[in-house]
Formats: sequence, structure tokens, C-alpha cells
Amino acid sequence: MNNAKTTAISGCVIWFLLIFIIASCVMPVFFIVGSISSFSDFAIKTTGGWLCPEGTTPESYSYSTTTTDEFGNSQPSTAYELHCVDASGTVVKEDPISYAFIWIGLWALAGLIVSGVLTFVFAVPGGMLVTKILNKLKTPKANTDIVK
Repeated sequence: MNNAKTTAISGCVIWFLLIFIIASCVMPVFFIVGSISSFSDFAIKTTGGWLCPEGTTPESYSYSTTTTDEFGNSQPSTAYELHCVDASGTVVKEDPISYAFIWIGLWALAGLIVSGVLTFVFAVPGGMLVTKILNKLKTPKANTDIVK
């Protein structure tokens, strides 16, 4: 195996490993941040600018409700919605879920970008390490037997 093949193989190996390792650490963090911040005023204003009709203002609306836990018991909960309100104060559009999916999707996109950048940063040093290991494995070992 010549050096070009070793480099190509190590490049592929390191890319797959880095993408898997980095994305499996970074993406859950970005999904959690997106989920937790999805009912913030900033998230409502940002996504409301895309979802609300022209001439309306996006506002956060919350109300008390219940949810069911893993044992089938009802638990108190708070629900959040995006309301598009016109100048007279009338709710023109209600969006209970799309805004959150868009917001979490934006965070997921940011996570993909961060994962890609980190993969590029660590690809060269990781590739050099894998190439060094592969070259050591293919080099024949010297005879270390002791003659008596």
C-alpha cells in the first residue's frame, strides 16, 4: 500500500469517526437549547416574522393545561402558542406548534454548522494520526530474537 492510498483511507476513516463523534455530542445540545428557548419572546418574534400575516404583531400566549406522564397520570402543564395580533388587538392567526418546529430547526442547522466546522478543524490532525498508525502497522518488524 503506497502513501497516497494510506492517506485516502485514513482520510475517510477520520471523517466518518469525526462526523459521528462530534455530531453525536453537539446535536443533542443544540436540540435541547432550541427546545428550552422555543417559548422565549425572541423565538416568538423571530418565527412570527415569517409566520404572521403582513401588518400583524407576533405575541406569545400561554395557558394552563394538563399532560400525561409515563404512568398515565395527569400532571399540570403550561402550553405556549404564537398569536398574530392586528392593530385592533384581534388575534388573526394562532400557531401552537409550527413556530417551535421552525425554531428548533434553526438551532439544529446551527448545530450542523458547528459540527461541520469542528470536523474540519480536527480532520487534519486526526488524519495525520491515523496515517501514522497505519504506516506503523504496515512496516515489517525487525527480528528481535536473542541468539544464544
